[in-house]
Amino acid sequence: MLFVGDDWAEAHHDIEIQDETGRRLVRRRLPEGVAGIAELHGLIADHLGDGDEPAAVVVGIETDRGPWVGALAAAGYQVYAINPLSAARYRERHVTSGAKSDAGDAKVLADLVRTDRANHRPIAGDSELAEAVKVLARTHQNLIWSRQRQANLLRSTLREFYPAALVAFGGELSGRDALAVLEIAPTPTRGRGLSTARIVSALRRAGRQRYLDRRAGQIRDALRTDQLAAAPLVADAYGHTVTALVAVLATLTTQIEQVESELAQCFDQHPDARILLSQPGLGAVLAARVLAEFGDDPDRYTDARARKNYAGTAPITRASGTRRIVLARVAVNKRLRDALYLQAFAALGVSPGARAYYDAHRARGATHHQALRALSNRLVGILHGCLRHHTPYDEATAWPSQTDQKIAA
Repeated sequence: MLFVGDDWAEAHHDIEIQDETGRRLVRRRLPEGVAGIAELHGLIADHLGDGDEPAAVVVGIETDRGPWVGALAAAGYQVYAINPLSAARYRERHVTSGAKSDAGDAKVLADLVRTDRANHRPIAGDSELAEAVKVLARTHQNLIWSRQRQANLLRSTLREFYPAALVAFGGELSGRDALAVLEIAPTPTRGRGLSTARIVSALRRAGRQRYLDRRAGQIRDALRTDQLAAAPLVADAYGHTVTALVAVLATLTTQIEQVESELAQCFDQHPDARILLSQPGLGAVLAARVLAEFGDDPDRYTDARARKNYAGTAPITRASGTRRIVLARVAVNKRLRDALYLQAFAALGVSPGARAYYDAHRARGATHHQALRALSNRLVGILHGCLRHHTPYDEATAWPSQTDQKIAA
């Protein structure tokens, strides 16, 4: 077998190839792209026997995505995506001086997959459709985060010179009503001059169809409240800032809607979509995020415990002597953890079994967040069983104890 350590960068890859004894066969810096991957294949071929298969090559690299990783997997190599934190800790086992280099990191990765690969997971063999869902789901979430950052910046700007706008719209600055009104009235002077009819027209253009007159009256009264004012020139300068931020927020909202539509269409084509949508608390967007982060490789998780560990919902135990504590995981896939947490919260209102499970934990003294994490962990186990047996969610099967109690009652 050959063991390859690949320390990647944007423009190049530092490569080290070792044999089974750890003897270095090749150390080279290769360019990114087609030329680099072709050279790597050539170096590997030079040291493989005539009858050896590509699976005899084990590659360690600190990422699990990108064209380079895809080319390695397509060649038939065993590719292990090593967490950078794990690689750093492995380096500290052998180098106490603190020395570090790209070539040295490549050696660390080669050593790691040669000696400790049983403790790490190879990259998932997800389908092309699952990868597409992952790209769209992450893009959708990134755009939502960007919109929230812009909304926070808009709120901070309005606090400086236009507090009446905060009275009118509160925390809904990225909503259609706020963007429509701030587009035509970016300063307090123009806001006080708005008539009810003009506000109604702006709200109608933005898509509001109900309670137009009442909402327009509320906005008009709020914009005309007495507030401390900034100097006229300063207010005009801030007004240009508001106009720019409103335009950015409007564009982000449009793009979020378009990406969400594409995400829904892509997710609906996946064979596991029906099973995921049957789970309590999962709508189209959350279900797509869960599929994207879990992947659809049927052999990736050996059992429900492995899936829970990857999800970060399973707690960790720290025990030493007579001291033992149970803590929530910190180093996790935060996108997946947050999606599952939101699922658990939404499931409380639609699943009697989930609600009873949550209430039982609360009755034992768990906080709200602790009970939700426990419920999320249980829901991950239920999802694993549904995916394994290709069966939609069933309330009676998922919560047999609650069902038995209901029948007895």
